[in-house]
Amino acid sequence: MRLRFITGNKNKVREAGERLAELGYEVVQDNMKPPEVQADTLEEVALFSAKWVVERSQEPFFLEDAGFFVDYLKGFPGVYSAYVFDTIGYGGILRLMRCKTERSARFEAVIAYWDGREFHTFKGVVKGTVSRNPRGENGFGYDPIFIPEGEERTFAEMSASEKNAISHRGRAIEKMVRWLKKKET
Repeated sequence: MRLRFITGNKNKVREAGERLAELGYEVVQDNMKPPEVQADTLEEVALFSAKWVVERSQEPFFLEDAGFFVDYLKGFPGVYSAYVFDTIGYGGILRLMRCKTERSARFEAVIAYWDGREFHTFKGVVKGTVSRNPRGENGFGYDPIFIPEGEERTFAEMSASEKNAISHRGRAIEKMVRWLKKKET
């Protein structure tokens, strides 16, 4: 089965594609660029974008919004993660965390899926800590400074398949796939 993924981020498409291929789905990238509203939650951002897409195309699709939430910074950058990354990068987050012992953080992802009639949302969360220094060459975004629970390596030090198995996006995709499979039976 083919699933249309509305995103311009080829890294997200690759990650989703690898995860869904194991389950028999082919992910097809659609570069449509919905506006991203500034809101308090990832769910609000994802649904706003999804509603914009539906006004232009009724075909089933999914899109995703994700954020990096640092507990010491009261959840910052959170829903503003992309903007913050583009302006200060993960180096700016490390500067804000300099000399701090409280380093807990989490990645969250929310998928909004349009089945042609209604929206469905699926959320994935992975908890961990902010590293003291960037490490690793793989991944993208904040991956070089995030160490997931139970690991000593950052996401950027993991292979794509290792990261996908435990990532926030992977967990949200897994929930969507379980829902899709129930719907098909």
